[in-house]
Amino acid sequence: MRPARTGRHTPAAVGEADTTPAYIMGHFGQALAFAGDFWKQMRRLQAGGACMGAVDAYPLRTMFLRSLVLMLAGCTLSLGEVPVPVSRPVAGSAAPAVSPIPADAVVPAIATTPKRVVVIPVEGEIASPVLYILRRGLKEAIDEKADAVVLDMKTPGGALNVTFEIMEALGKFPSETVTYVNNEAISAGAFIAAMTGEIWFSADGIIGAAAPVSGTGQEVDATMKMKIVSYLKARLRSISEGKGYRGQVISAMVDSDYELKIEGEVLKAKGELLSLTASESAKAYGHPPRALLSAGTAKTMEELLTNKFGAGGYTVKRLEITWSERLAVLLNTISPILMGLGLLALFIEFKSPSFGILGISGFLLLGVVFLGSYVAGLSGHEPILVFSLGLLLLLAEVIFFPGVIAAALAGLLLMIGSLVWAMADLWPNEPITVAWSGDVFVGPLQNLGLALALAVGLGLALIRFIPDGWFWDRLAVGAVIDGTAQNSGGSPAAVGLSALVGQRGVAATGLFPSGQVEIDGRRYEASVAVGSIDAGATVIVCGRTDFGLVVERADA
Repeated sequence: MRPARTGRHTPAAVGEADTTPAYIMGHFGQALAFAGDFWKQMRRLQAGGACMGAVDAYPLRTMFLRSLVLMLAGCTLSLGEVPVPVSRPVAGSAAPAVSPIPADAVVPAIATTPKRVVVIPVEGEIASPVLYILRRGLKEAIDEKADAVVLDMKTPGGALNVTFEIMEALGKFPSETVTYVNNEAISAGAFIAAMTGEIWFSADGIIGAAAPVSGTGQEVDATMKMKIVSYLKARLRSISEGKGYRGQVISAMVDSDYELKIEGEVLKAKGELLSLTASESAKAYGHPPRALLSAGTAKTMEELLTNKFGAGGYTVKRLEITWSERLAVLLNTISPILMGLGLLALFIEFKSPSFGILGISGFLLLGVVFLGSYVAGLSGHEPILVFSLGLLLLLAEVIFFPGVIAAALAGLLLMIGSLVWAMADLWPNEPITVAWSGDVFVGPLQNLGLALALAVGLGLALIRFIPDGWFWDRLAVGAVIDGTAQNSGGSPAAVGLSALVGQRGVAATGLFPSGQVEIDGRRYEASVAVGSIDAGATVIVCGRTDFGLVVERADA
């Protein structure tokens, strides 16, 4: 019969566990101590042949498990917020008296956390550099949990396809977005501004004239223009719902045949495009009165932020377009070429026993690919870390575990996967299934395919056309290596590699699986097909490749 449970801890309130941090943290050491006592008790019972049913171990187990639960709760609290203890009266007792606050008492103001604001420039022609910095800025703002993004806009317009990409990127930002027209948002700039939650103006700000034109500024074909205008108006209506007159105003900026008429006043007649100044955008219509387009006018960005968030109520992070965004346009255009050359250089380097110019060149080329993707706002630093991990696994297989295919295969998959990841437009907190359904990986996989095709093609060309030339004799490790063991006189290339098959030599360096062997006083690049060979071991040549000799242990 189980005895009554006595000596249990009594919380401050009946039926309520004490979860204060001091109580929980105090159970860390207590839980560890009870774990040791419980283990010793079990060992003692086993040694004495006693039966657990004959020993009252219930209080011990109960206290240990309870302390263990509280210890885990303490770990959880250390990773999150510490709960505030709530005092509750015990049943039957009087509630504690609450002292009234004197009428003349000064109540301290509650401190508020300043709003985090990211300011992104939208300056000059709407082209890839603007898209790159805006996309990178939005992703950084999401990672940093920014409260608002403000577009500092001064643009005469630009490419329509880039404009659509910018609008799509703005739609993925979960917090508040604001456009500051400083001092023009013409054509594509008006589309981008319409995508944000609020549109503010400088005193001389202008917005409008958003009809689609060709890349050279000429009028597009009438049928094509009709299709584009119809799509733009539908798109703008969908993003302007619940934003007053914005949908009507932007439609009048896009379509010259659209008449903008509010409260009987014709603001734009047919046959022209609408453009508005800051004062015209702020004019109010309707009941209750609502501004036509403007959320406010501010002389400077600082004045805008102060009016919106209060003096000292915000912190600002500003991004700037630099030469790196313009360079990234070129780098991302030629990224398949850079990737293919880098992979080929690393492949040749891994076939040689020492690290040289090809290895450095390969890493630099792939590093440029990662850099271009980062500047373009496609990825962060994570793909570089994954690539480095894959490289370490590959090196571990080559140096420490030769013949272990799993490590090399995993490393190769990580390296290739990191390259695809770096070129994919993935957004923070976006499920991979959403990204996959949006064809985000189509472009990166195409670039990777082109890079691999280029690497294989150039590799085959090197093997086919260059082996007998002076360049191959110095680059590919098919010729004799200069060194202290080389005989004086004579051309190193005089001895053909095929003639060495069957000869014996000594491993001048360790073969893991590549290295150097010495035959008749000359050194040659060599590799072992399976396993590894330590320096000083006797080897026999069993074949050759375009990269050197293939050897095995003489006593194998």
